[in-house]
Amino acid sequence: MDTGTAISPGVLYGVLVLLLAVVAVLGLTVYRLSSRLHREAPSPEDLALRHQQMEAKLRELELGSLQYKLNPHLFKNTLNTIQSHAYQTYFALDKLANVLDYILYDSGQRFVSLKEELNFASSLIDINRLKLSPLFDLRVKQSIDTTDPVYEQKLVAPLITVDLIENAFKHADLQREDAFIAIVFELRDHQFLLTVSNKISPKPPLRQTRGGFGKEALQKRLEILYGTHFTLDQFVENDVYIAHLKIDLRAHKAAMHTVG
Repeated sequence: MDTGTAISPGVLYGVLVLLLAVVAVLGLTVYRLSSRLHREAPSPEDLALRHQQMEAKLRELELGSLQYKLNPHLFKNTLNTIQSHAYQTYFALDKLANVLDYILYDSGQRFVSLKEELNFASSLIDINRLKLSPLFDLRVKQSIDTTDPVYEQKLVAPLITVDLIENAFKHADLQREDAFIAIVFELRDHQFLLTVSNKISPKPPLRQTRGGFGKEALQKRLEILYGTHFTLDQFVENDVYIAHLKIDLRAHKAAMHTVG
């Protein structure tokens, strides 16, 4: 005699359908979760692109900060020079107008032409010349290939010549009989070169001058804007401070087009 309870085929069918339904729901849930995770999880390429975009934004902010600090500093130095030489006001104001136009209207650009930067640098040198005796040995030379296409193309960071020029006038030992300041601008083989040298005191200064922003800012700006397409060497030799800047404008132009 069979004492077990028999399960009807209808009940078995119902249980099977229920199990299949549960499996289907679980499968659909897993699929949806997987699809969502796949959509939300960025690919390595997306991550790399986002990283580059964030770095670019940070570099722009940093560059803007450097530029913001540089302009008032230059403006203050220029006005101090004008104020201390009022007897040459007409000449000074003409040069000051050139400098201010450049600071206000051109320095906000990412790049200007070398021609524009050199015009600005010449006015800046003329203003600083007012600090010196007429007999002081100030040597300014330009050896510029104006037929080079890069001469009038916007490849030069505005105010990039300021720090080296101003440092020469600020730190030169003007009391020595053999004192001098030499500033040489060159453009050859698509490369811009600026060499600034001046006689300095053999004695260490009694106190370190406040700041040091300009030197660090120049190096940082060059790194941000030109990457590996520049060199900046600064050293002292026989009581002469020498700064040599070289920017490969053609390589920089090619890099700009590659990025663009």
